[in-house]
Amino acid sequence: MNRITDSATAQAAPPRRPSRTARLRDPSRPRIHRAWIVAAVTFVTIIGGAAFNSLPGLLIDPLHTEFGWSRGEIGLAVSIDMALYGLTAPFAAALMDRFGIRRVVAVALSAVAAGALASVWMTAAWQLMLYWGLLVGLGTGSMAMAFSATVTHRWFVARRGLVTGILTAAGASGQLVFLPLCAWIVDGHGWRPASVTVALAALVVVPFVWLLMRDHPADVGLAPYGGAYVEKPAPAKGAARRAVRVLADAARTGPFWLLAGTFAICGASTNGLIRTHFVPSAHDHGMPITAAASLLAVVGVFDVIGTIFSGWLTDRFDARRLLALYYALRGVSLLFLPMLLAPAVHPPMVFFIVFYGLDWVATVPPTLALCREQYGEDSAIVFGWVLASHQVGAALVAFLGGVARDAFGSYDVVWYAAGAMCATAALMALVIRRPRAVAA
Repeated sequence: MNRITDSATAQAAPPRRPSRTARLRDPSRPRIHRAWIVAAVTFVTIIGGAAFNSLPGLLIDPLHTEFGWSRGEIGLAVSIDMALYGLTAPFAAALMDRFGIRRVVAVALSAVAAGALASVWMTAAWQLMLYWGLLVGLGTGSMAMAFSATVTHRWFVARRGLVTGILTAAGASGQLVFLPLCAWIVDGHGWRPASVTVALAALVVVPFVWLLMRDHPADVGLAPYGGAYVEKPAPAKGAARRAVRVLADAARTGPFWLLAGTFAICGASTNGLIRTHFVPSAHDHGMPITAAASLLAVVGVFDVIGTIFSGWLTDRFDARRLLALYYALRGVSLLFLPMLLAPAVHPPMVFFIVFYGLDWVATVPPTLALCREQYGEDSAIVFGWVLASHQVGAALVAFLGGVARDAFGSYDVVWYAAGAMCATAALMALVIRRPRAVAA
């Protein structure tokens, strides 16, 4: 009798309305997963922060002409920016765990805007190092690839390689948008309006970050894309200590040093060399600044394609072999570059630009995949330290490239040295050992 009564009561009772959290986690709801919205905001944020990276190569000659500063001095300011960009990244990843992505990124964008805007009134080389080096370096470093790694790790389980490639391509997209624009402004109106443009670009992104970015899928009652729902962890305390501890643990392993070494060479041969010194080197051969900047913008076009395709490949092939292939091909291309520079753009130079664009940051998805494979939950912070080595390599070449130009009157020796370093990176990638569980 009780069973009949209970059954009748259950049938008569109205269905219980699911909670808001359950509704948000309902996989049958026909809407775009919030992870893709967060990824889109991250993409736009990186573009806004990357606007400044379009400037250094364009301003070396104007600053040298106006203030009489040597290319070595200007290169030193750029190298400070790049070094801080890298060294800030692992602490920024830990700070995002402690204070949230939105707060850290909003402050970082404001720092970039402040540094770019303050440089309009500079009159001494030390101010260049303070504004470009310190403020912009700290700001862009907080939105470095560790930012992408944190977003990807929290919001995605499926399609991580693809999303990593898309977010990595955001930096190249910023270059694509801002390089031609800034080159046109510098050529027609001077370098100061270009610096103001970069400041405004950073500020415009702040409202999007604050309104649309969320720190964790649990904040909106969702599971990560392609994964199971997990509760948001408590804010991590001791962010700086954690970053240092993770570095100390990773430094005891061989793969960390191989990944850091290959990525240092990656930074030296991209940000430090091509992004900083390609335009003045082409100008040395009689090519107009606007034409050289347009070539770099084309690099940005193919960088987007190459990076996304590299993410797709990383989901399917051995990341170590991909890295070796990328570095070997890059090294060969750099050995030919001194023979391609000329007053006018010709087909072999276009081929170099297309090829280098496809290879530019194609190294990021497999490098990040290897960090995840080796270091698990600490992978975002480990990748931040690996990125620091990338920027240290870039900083050294940004400075030494300017010194070499002052000393030899040419960049040729720098191109050849970078080609040899890329060959070394290819060999280093091949000897990275996979974890035993993965190898089995």
